[in-house]
Amino acid sequence: MNAESLRKVTDTSGFSGSASFNFSVKRNANDYLGLSNGIHLQYKMDRHLVILKNDIEFQKVEGNNFENSGIQHLRYNYKFHPRIAWEAFAQAQYNKVSKINFRGLLGTGPRFKLTTLDRYRFYLGTLIMYEQEELDDDVRAVTRGFRGSAYFSFSIYPTETISVVSTTYYQPRLRDFEDYRISSQTSLLIEMFKNFAFKTSYTFTYNQFPAVGIPNSQYDLTSGVVYSFD
Repeated sequence: MNAESLRKVTDTSGFSGSASFNFSVKRNANDYLGLSNGIHLQYKMDRHLVILKNDIEFQKVEGNNFENSGIQHLRYNYKFHPRIAWEAFAQAQYNKVSKINFRGLLGTGPRFKLTTLDRYRFYLGTLIMYEQEELDDDVRAVTRGFRGSAYFSFSIYPTETISVVSTTYYQPRLRDFEDYRISSQTSLLIEMFKNFAFKTSYTFTYNQFPAVGIPNSQYDLTSGVVYSFD
């Protein structure tokens, strides 16, 4: 999951968030259509930030019945310097199409703000995480171990109604750097009217060792409507 896309820029304390409904066209092992909805809740107080995200998706593969997938993500940030924060997160994921019965992550590390401009924000994160993955194949049913997670992110606000957020992750297995994942997501958000916006996102992922029968690279093109609140 692209955690950067969850952050809602606000200078006020308290709760904020969004809810979305999306339609998507994807390619991994097969071509398919998808429907999804997401709920994002954020709480900010002084130097503390808590983010909760829940995504559920229903996918129809090559004319077959709908299959489901989901991600639940909880993240905490503590900003101890104007340009440095410490992050900790937990994530649970399942995806029947990609043969992921369960993937759990626990991670922590620093996050650096590279610029001070409000309309052009650049960030760098370097984290370490523990992963447990359960695949639906006969080769690697269950794997456990530590991975690094380095990411570069930028957020651009060219106008008051348009924003672009992009993040690229590199996640190698610490005991075997040949086992790595790359994920990149770019999102365009266009405000239609108050609290409602059109959002389109393109995600590309590469997994050096996916489940048997699943291609190394996948993409995801999603468009939908987002409702946000402060």
